[in-house]
Amino acid sequence: MHKTVVIICDGNFPKTEYPRYLIRTADFIICCDGALMKFLRNSKAIFGEARLPDLVTGDMDTLSAAMQKKYADIIVKEDEQEHNDQTKAVRWALSNLDGIESICILGATGGRADHTIGNISLLMEYTRMFDLGDMNLEMVTDKETIFPITDSTEFDCGTGRQVSIFSPDNSLRIKSEGLAFPTEDVVFDNWWKATLNKATQDTVKLELNHPSIALVMIN
Repeated sequence: MHKTVVIICDGNFPKTEYPRYLIRTADFIICCDGALMKFLRNSKAIFGEARLPDLVTGDMDTLSAAMQKKYADIIVKEDEQEHNDQTKAVRWALSNLDGIESICILGATGGRADHTIGNISLLMEYTRMFDLGDMNLEMVTDKETIFPITDSTEFDCGTGRQVSIFSPDNSLRIKSEGLAFPTEDVVFDNWWKATLNKATQDTVKLELNHPSIALVMIN
């Protein structure tokens, strides 16, 4: 059983304790391509000793031939270019690991802006690509936690936390409880429309007028 899976992308490697705690306590660790090098440089600080991830996957365009040969026994190379390495890692985990309760994606931001935007938006796409059921899927950085929603929900975030909501569905309306600024009249026709809100209570409730896709970002 691999209840908690951490996927580390080749962006900014986590520096703060919470995402490093997620790495340290994960049941299975997947590095995307060149993220292996960053993992190797940081593993001793995280675990108290040097160790390898459980798997490395991607098209290997950012991992040298020498490193691919050295760590061949934990590498699964996927050459197809229809999906990025983050998606390949999520797909591999869902296809090969049993009992997954949560997938946490780290290191997906902080590099090129187009990679960052693409990686974050893919969280919504995964809810359509894969049968996630009750699985917890989130992206964690040194500053925020991001997760997709597909219907009305509530979540604990803590009073005073910054909360932003994004959606590509301009027919979606979201009624909220526990946020400083009302959201029910927001038309999601641009990214900024429901950003920079603030939790006024520990638990925030969001009521969607129909099932759709959206992202919640908590800072």
